[in-house]
Amino acid sequence: MTIRVYVGIGSNLNDPVAQVKEAIEELEVLPDTIMEACSSLYSCKPMGPQDQPDFVNAVVALDTLLSPADLLQRLQRIEELQGRERDGEKWGPRILDLDLLMYGKKVIDTDELKVPHPGMHERDFVIIPLAEIAGNISIPGHGLLTTLINKVENHSLKKLITG
Repeated sequence: MTIRVYVGIGSNLNDPVAQVKEAIEELEVLPDTIMEACSSLYSCKPMGPQDQPDFVNAVVALDTLLSPADLLQRLQRIEELQGRERDGEKWGPRILDLDLLMYGKKVIDTDELKVPHPGMHERDFVIIPLAEIAGNISIPGHGLLTTLINKVENHSLKKLITG
């Protein structure tokens, strides 16, 4: 039986729109997985140091047979193939960031994986694209998306029109 999962995508280096689109294409061909929805692309100010380019973000919904660990491994492989190096500063610039936001209704807390993704409920660049494709779902331990969106201040998101 497939599990509905949500993956956050972000980039602010090396043509971020192209990086996000390429990641979406890679997610579409994951084995034992079907892409069910993809949000619009959004631009936003960086969460960390402000002396870096704006980010481009999106969220996709996948139905998968992959285990959480297998899916995480495949997401990290896509990042590596697009040039991601894991030696940068926290919240610093990056070519590609793929985050497993939710894996069904599961709560996972291991050294390798935390689901729901920590802090996702406070990040407009996650919850607004997520609401676009998932409606008013509940994030385990945090509540409904509409409530969370209303709590986030200073939305800096801009929906991008891409061709």
